[in-house]
Amino acid sequence: MVTDRQVRRLMELLGKGKSLAASAAKADMDEKTARKYRELGKLPSGIKVGHSWRTREDLFAEVWEEVKEKLKINPGLEAKTLFEDLQRRYPGRFADGQLRTLQRRVKIWRALEGPAKEVFFPQVHKPGELCQSDFTHMKTLGVTIEGQPFDHLVYHFVLTYSNWETGTICFSESFESLSEGLQNALWELGGMPERHRTDRLSAAVQKPNNPESSHNVTVKKRGQVNNT
Repeated sequence: MVTDRQVRRLMELLGKGKSLAASAAKADMDEKTARKYRELGKLPSGIKVGHSWRTREDLFAEVWEEVKEKLKINPGLEAKTLFEDLQRRYPGRFADGQLRTLQRRVKIWRALEGPAKEVFFPQVHKPGELCQSDFTHMKTLGVTIEGQPFDHLVYHFVLTYSNWETGTICFSESFESLSEGLQNALWELGGMPERHRTDRLSAAVQKPNNPESSHNVTVKKRGQVNNT
C-alpha cells in the first residue's frame, strides 16, 4: 500500500525535474503507480472512499433482542454463557468461531446501555496519621447481669492503617464518654496518632441545628483532646 509520505516524496522529486522512473524508484514505488498519482495529483488519504454499510452480515441480528433481555435481567452474564445458550436453542446455526463477534457486541452493549459502574475512591491511610471511633449500641445482644438487662454501649476505637482496635463500655453518646474512651485507648496503645475522627455525637457535642455530620478531634497529648 502506497503511503502519503511516498507520494509526497514522488511529487518533490518530480518537481525538481527528475524523471518519472527515477522519482518512482527513489519513492519506493513502481513506475505505473507513480504515473497514477502524478495524474491524480492527490495523496492516497485524499482518494479513499468511506462507506457506512456493513461489510459482513450481522449474524446475531435476529436473536439480539433475546440476548439483550437476558442481559437486562442479569447484566453479569458472560458472552460465552449467552452464546452457549443460543447454540442449544438454535442447533447448527452458530459456529464456535462466532463467539468473538458476540463478545464484542456484549461489550458494546455494556458500555452504551448497561448499568452504570460503581465509582469509588479508595482511601489511602498512613501509619500514625488517623484513628477513628464510634459508639455501638449493644441492646440487641440481650446481655444480662443477674437476670437484669444490661443496657449499654461500646466506644469502639480503631487505627485506620493497621486496624488495631480496642473498646470501652459506656452508657451514652456524650463527650464525656468520648473523652474517657479515647483516653483509655491511647493509654492502651501507648502512643497517639495525629488526628482522631468520630461520627456525630449527641446534642452535648453539637447543637441540634448544626448541619455537620462528623466530629473531628486533633490529639495534642496523652489524655488531652481538642475539638476541631
